[in-house]
This record gives sequence, C-alpha cells and structure tokens, in this order.
Amino acid sequence: MAGNYPVSAETRERVMAAVDSLHYVVNVHAKALSGRVAGPIALVLRDITGPSLAHVAAGVEEEAGSRGRLSLVCSTKDDTKREDDLVQLMREQHAAAVLLVGGTVTDDAYHRRMAGYAKALDSAGSRLVLCGRPPLPAGVPATVVDYDNRGGAFQATAHLLTAGHRRVLFLGGAPGFSSAEERRLGYRDALRAHGVPHADELDTSGDYTRASGYLRTREALSAGVGFTAVFAGSDVVALGALAALREAGLSVPSEVSVVGFDDVPFAADLTPALTTVRVPYEELGRTAVRLALDREVGFTSDNHVVLSTQLVIRDSVRPPAG
Repeated sequence: MAGNYPVSAETRERVMAAVDSLHYVVNVHAKALSGRVAGPIALVLRDITGPSLAHVAAGVEEEAGSRGRLSLVCSTKDDTKREDDLVQLMREQHAAAVLLVGGTVTDDAYHRRMAGYAKALDSAGSRLVLCGRPPLPAGVPATVVDYDNRGGAFQATAHLLTAGHRRVLFLGGAPGFSSAEERRLGYRDALRAHGVPHADELDTSGDYTRASGYLRTREALSAGVGFTAVFAGSDVVALGALAALREAGLSVPSEVSVVGFDDVPFAADLTPALTTVRVPYEELGRTAVRLALDREVGFTSDNHVVLSTQLVIRDSVRPPAG
C-alpha cells in the first residue's frame, strides 16, 4: 500500500481493489506514534464568533492547507480549565503547533501557565505559538507573533489631533488586557506628542462590544463630557458609538469624528465609511503557522515577530466645526 515493497502489478491491483471496496483508511494514531504523519495545527480561541479572530483562523487554515496540514479550531469560552484540557488534548493528538490567539491579562499566573504549556508541548515535539500576545520571559520555548497595537493607536489618535480635535473620547478595552493596554498607551502617547493634556473623563474602559461602545458614548453625552471626536478601541465598539451619536442627533463626521480599530469587512460599508486601523489578522495566522512549521524542519529560529498596523483613511473624520 505504501508503494515501497516489490510485488507484482496483479497482486497490487487486487490489494488496492480490496482497499477501495472496504473503504479502508490508515490508522492515523498508529502513524503518529511511528512519527510518519504530519501533525495538525491547533488554533485555540476564546470566542470563535468575533470577526477579527475569524480572519486569523482563515490565515491559519490557508497556510496550513498549503503545507498539507489539517487545522483544528477550538474555543475556550474564557475558561482556563478548558484551555488546559485543550492544550493537553492537542499534545496527545501530536499537534505540530498549538496557537493561542487574542489579548489576555498577563499576570504571574498567566506566565506560569504559558510556561507550563510551552514546556509540555516542547517535550512532545510540538510548539506553543502566542498570537496577538506579548512575549514570555527568556528561555521559554514558545514563538510569539504580535502586531503593533500601540503604534496603530498612536496613528489613529494623531490623525484626529492633526485634524484639529483636542477632546477625543477614547473607548478602550478591558483593564489589564494586553492588547487593550497597548492601545491605551498609544492614545496617551499621541496626546503627549501633540501637547494635549490627558483628561481622565475621556479615557474609558470596557468590553470590545457594540453595547459597550453605545453605552459609554451615551453616558459621556449625558454627563456633558465635551468631545468632538471618538477613538473606538475596535470597529465593533465604533458601531455602538455611531448608534449613540445618531440617537443624540449628532452627525458624523460634520459634528463628531469617529475612528475605529481592526478594519473588519463592514467598516468600509458603513455610512460614513469608517476610518480605522488595519490589523493584518490573516497574515498573523499565516505567519504563526509558517514560523511553527519552518522551525520544525530547521528553516527558522525566529521566536518573536511584530507585524505592522496601518491607518486606513475613509470618510468619518473632519476638522471640528467652528
């Protein structure tokens, strides 16, 4: 069946006919134990319904498929015990790499857990790859593929400030989350660079959801917090902000400008089309797979790659009225 044993053509034909008639398939677990099967790529997400993470998954599947690898997508639903179980299961399944995707709270417990994952996978010939997360301490056998959250947030805020806005409402992510904290730092960096004082009432935290963007914008309007622009920490949050502004009778961009972050597909189809920061999510997935598999065969030793982000200027920003 492997084509590497000297048998007559007639015998081989009869064997292969039997294989077809019996619908025989190879025992992949036995092949894995013998080291003769290419292990799958496991993608572990908190939530598989988010538009940005779906693009990471698309990049992973594309790169893995081009290399003859199966992709497995798993959701933790933000449950640490489930994440532990999934990593162990992928180790038992001889996954070539386990990709953990998305921002997280990078406290001591997180670093201990990631170090444990990395060492356990490494001992099984697999690789831990962190996507969209900061690097682990030196010596931990893991690969990191991140993107420039801080630089992207700086670009977005600077674009508003350059247009003349001085009161920019920031709808940031949850406190402690790595990506959210980097975007907050970028917002503050831009204020500092343009000589604009930081105002606590304009710097808000919350979930990256439409409801959160809506509620925080409505609360700022109700409280009389003066602002002429909104920088939303994600495009989904920007959707909520736009709804709240529209409900309050404010026109975008003639009365309030809005910038998002992510550049998910719907951003270009909004009215007005949303100015936002493009994150190369598909490239993030492709790069994660490429680094893991190239390392497997000794083609690369890269352990930390940071992809650039890009401001995409559309129609949702104008200079402040008056």
